[in-house]
Amino acid sequence: MAHERRRSRVRTGRPFPLGATWDGRGVNFALYSKAAERVELCLYDRADQRETRRIELTHRLHNVRYGYVAGLVPGDLYGYRVHGPYDPAQGLRCNPHKLLLDPYAKGIVGTLRWGPAHYGYELGAAEADDSYSTLDNAADMPKCLVVDDAFDWGEDRPPGTALADSVFYETHVKGFTRLHPDVAPELRGTYAGLASAASIDHLKSLGVTAVELLPVHAFVDDHHLVDQGLTNYWGYNTIGFFAPDLRYSATGTLAEFKGMVKLLHAAGLEVILDVVYNHTAEGNHLGPTLSFKGIDHATYYRLSPEDRRYNVDYTGTGNTLDTHNPVVVRLIVDSLRYWVQQMHVDGFRFDLATTLARGESHFEPHGRFLSAVAHDPVLSKVKLIAEPWDVGDGGYRIGAFPKPWSEWNGGYRDTVREFWCGLGAHVGSLARPLAGSSETYQPSGRGPTASVNLVTVHDGFTLHDLVSYNAKHNEANGEDNRDGENHNRSWNCGAEGDTDDEVVLALRERQKRNLLATLFVSQGVPLLLHGDEMGRTQRGNNNGYCQDNELTWQRWELDARQRALVAFVQRLAALRREQPALRRRRWFTAEADDEGRKDVAWLEPGGTEMTPEHWQQAELPAVAMLLCGWRIGEQAAGEPAPVGDSVLVLVNRQVDPLDFALPVLRGGDWAPRIDTRTASGVPAREGEPRSGSYTVAGRSVVVLTQPVRE
Repeated sequence: MAHERRRSRVRTGRPFPLGATWDGRGVNFALYSKAAERVELCLYDRADQRETRRIELTHRLHNVRYGYVAGLVPGDLYGYRVHGPYDPAQGLRCNPHKLLLDPYAKGIVGTLRWGPAHYGYELGAAEADDSYSTLDNAADMPKCLVVDDAFDWGEDRPPGTALADSVFYETHVKGFTRLHPDVAPELRGTYAGLASAASIDHLKSLGVTAVELLPVHAFVDDHHLVDQGLTNYWGYNTIGFFAPDLRYSATGTLAEFKGMVKLLHAAGLEVILDVVYNHTAEGNHLGPTLSFKGIDHATYYRLSPEDRRYNVDYTGTGNTLDTHNPVVVRLIVDSLRYWVQQMHVDGFRFDLATTLARGESHFEPHGRFLSAVAHDPVLSKVKLIAEPWDVGDGGYRIGAFPKPWSEWNGGYRDTVREFWCGLGAHVGSLARPLAGSSETYQPSGRGPTASVNLVTVHDGFTLHDLVSYNAKHNEANGEDNRDGENHNRSWNCGAEGDTDDEVVLALRERQKRNLLATLFVSQGVPLLLHGDEMGRTQRGNNNGYCQDNELTWQRWELDARQRALVAFVQRLAALRREQPALRRRRWFTAEADDEGRKDVAWLEPGGTEMTPEHWQQAELPAVAMLLCGWRIGEQAAGEPAPVGDSVLVLVNRQVDPLDFALPVLRGGDWAPRIDTRTASGVPAREGEPRSGSYTVAGRSVVVLTQPVRE
C-alpha cells in the first residue's frame, strides 16, 4: 500500500524536457501530441509488468501534455495511451486501446510479442485500416523505463582523432564477440564484450581508431521475420531513439553501454553510432501501432499529399519520418545531443541520410535538419557521416552534403570493385578514388576527408565473398533469393564458392590484398568491415540482415591464410599511420615547384609522366602514383608541416608481370614496403634498397617509400 500511495502524488510538473525525467524525488513526464484529446500515463510494477495506476496528464502547453508524479524512482516502468481521432483517411490513427512507447524513453525493457492487438485496425477486416481494433496490447508490449543518467565517467575524454588520421571499423555489437574464445562466455555478444581486453587488443592491433556500430537504438524484430523464425539482426527497425537496446547488455543496464564507451576511449578508440532516423518500426498504413503512429501519426510521418491515408516511403520500409516538420527535427537533435552528452559517443553515421535532408519532397542541403545540426554547438563538433542516398526520386546525392559532413563514398566502392574484379581495365578510373574523389567533394568546399572510402560494408558481400562468388546466395533469408543486390561487381576467381583449387584460392587471397591495399593508400578515410581482415564469409549471402547466427557472427579460429591476412592489414595500417602523404587534409594541386616537383604525379610504367594521350588509351591496366613528401605543407598557421617520406604506389591490373621504372629523387633509393604478390604482403628481400626498376607481378600492388632530403 505504501508503494501505491507514493505513486499517487501527482503535481503540475513542467512541459520540458520531453520524456521522463527523474529529479531524485519523483518523475516529470512530458509528451508531445498535436492530435491528442487526452493522454493517460500508465504505470507498471517492475516485477511482473502489471499495471498499477493510470494518470491523466491534464496540463497542456503548445501540444505538450505533462505532469509530475512524486515517489517514482529509476527502474519504474511506464507507457502512454493517447485518446484522439481515428480517421485513417486524414492520417489520424489514435487508439487508446494500444499502449504506446514514449518517443523520448531512455530505456525500453521487455520483448514485443507479436499478435493482432498491436494493430490499430482489425486484422483481416474487409476494409482493412478503416476498421477499429479494441484489442488491448499492453500485456505483449515492452515498457518504458525511468532511468538515472548519473554515471562515474572519471577522467573520460573523447579521443578526438582527426578525420584524416582515422580508420573506421564497422561492426555489430553481438556478431563481433559472440564466438570469441578469449571473451568471458557471459560477456560474448554484449557491450561489455566489445569493450573486453581481447576485443580492444584486436582492434588496436589493426590500427583502428573508431568502431562504427551497427544500430544499437532499441529496435523490434519485424512481424514477418518472427513468423519465419528469423530476426532483424542488423537492427534497422528502430522504435526508441534514446534507448540503447538491452539485448546487447550482459547486465541488463544502461550503464553497461557507458562503461563500454569509457573503456574504448581509454584505449584511444572512438565510438560512432549507425543511426536510423529516416523511418521507424511501425511500417506503412497497415503496420502496427507501437508509438509515433498512435501518438501523432500526421506529425511524425510524411503522408501522401494526394491521399493522407498512405505514407510517403523514401526508405523502402513503408514509412518516412517527416524532417520537414520542426517537431521531428527537434526529436532527432535532442536524441543526438543525448548520445553525445550523456553517452559520450563521438559521432554518427546516418542511414539513408538523403531522407533526413528532404524539404517538402526534394533534397535541400541547407534545409531544416542539416541546418539544425550545422548550427548546433554540440553536434557540429562530432563526426557526421551521411549515407548519401535513399530510394526516393532524386535520392542519390553523393557529394551534395555540406560542410562539415563526410559521406560513405559509394562511387569509390563501385569503381574499386570494377577495377579489380574484372569489369574495367582502365586505371584512369582508379586514379580518381586513389586521389580522394576530388571531382565529387571539392565543389562543396570540403577536403579529402569528406570521402569515407569503403569496399565492403554490412550491406552486401564480405571481402572474402566478393572474390569468391559471382552471384548472391540468399536462400536462407526465405525470399527465394530475390532479396539483396544483384549487381555486386564481384568475381569468384574461377570457381563459385568453396573450392580446393589452390590456384583459385591463391588468386582470391591476392585479390583481397589488392582491394585492401587500394583502400589504405587512398586519400580519404578508410572503412574496414569487421572480419574482412580475417576472411569472414557469409557463404555468398549478401543480405544477412535477418541472420543472427554463425552465418554472420565472426569466427576467431583462423587458418594460415587468415592469419596472414590479419598481419597484412596490420602492416597496411602501420604504413598509413607512418606516412602523412597518405593522410592529406587538402587536395592535390599537381603544380610543380621551382625544381619541377609535384605533390602528386602519375607515371606510366616507363617512368614518364602520364599525358592526355596515355589517359585516353582504350585500356590502361597499369600506373604509378608518386606522392612527394616535401610537398605536404598542410600545417595550420604557426605549426610545423608534417614530415613524411615520398610514397610510390605501383598498380598492375594485367595478368602478366610488368617492370616499372623507379623515379629518381633526392631521397636516393626506394624501400619496398608492401607487395600484394606475397601471402604476407611483405616484399621479397624486404629492406633491400631499390633503384632502377621494380617488377610488379600480375594483378598486384606495390608500395615503396623514400625519405625526403632537402
